[in-house]
Amino acid sequence: MKEYLDLVRLVLDHGVRKPSRTGVDTLSYFGAFYRVDLAAGFPLLTTKKVNYAAVLRELLWYLSGEEHIRHLRRYTKIWDAWADERGELETAYGRYWRRFPHPVQPSHAPLVETGQVTAPVEEIDQIAYVIEEIKRNPASRRLVVSAWEPGNAQRSKLPPCHYSFVFQVLGGKLNCHLSQRSGDVALGIPFNLACYATLTQMIAQECQLELGWFAHSIVDAHIYVAAAGSPTAAFDHVAGLREQLARAPRRLPRLKIARKPFAQLTFEDFSLQDYDPHPAITFKVAV
Repeated sequence: MKEYLDLVRLVLDHGVRKPSRTGVDTLSYFGAFYRVDLAAGFPLLTTKKVNYAAVLRELLWYLSGEEHIRHLRRYTKIWDAWADERGELETAYGRYWRRFPHPVQPSHAPLVETGQVTAPVEEIDQIAYVIEEIKRNPASRRLVVSAWEPGNAQRSKLPPCHYSFVFQVLGGKLNCHLSQRSGDVALGIPFNLACYATLTQMIAQECQLELGWFAHSIVDAHIYVAAAGSPTAAFDHVAGLREQLARAPRRLPRLKIARKPFAQLTFEDFSLQDYDPHPAITFKVAV
């Protein structure tokens, strides 16, 4: 996919080397952006094989609202490194997508200038709100979902990377814009792209809309880099990405989703069709 390969070239050519919390250096680029036309095909990379089953399992886990990985880890281990020994995850995206805590202060409460005020907490299902608001008022500019809760983010082992997304309906098509504070170009971005493309298609189908654009803004787009023979050499992603740049992109696959209500969709209701990628390339995760 040209848009992804252009992102790779951008970071390789203009990224600045800097240390990271993982102990592995990165080539970092500020303010990367790309967008893809979802109507042109499902944006799953063809210059390497991507495990779409893992992408879908992760998305359905988000949508479940669970804050542990006990069920997810039966299918994929991608979140194991950040969960505690009980499988609990401080920053579980779905927890905030489906149950974002909102303190409700009664309107008649007196203004308190000092001390602390305790207010009841209401849990907000942002996904349900967005779907219903699209159906009720497709012209809305408030179709926002946030996974960033400041108190949690300050304590979490891994605060949300893709922290907010916004939908827009334009000309009968559903567009999605994702904001990401930190993006691992080799490993994370292909998953993020496929994940949100799937979610957008699910919501478009539920709301009887056509597919529009997926746009992606990344504050720190980075590629892990390490010299051969160094202690971190196994985490170098440059060689694998250059291999992808040497491969010709192939025709994008199609994603078919069963015609069922959004809340009833399960893993078996998704079918990836005509996916013919180049062989997989292994990248080691820097934790």
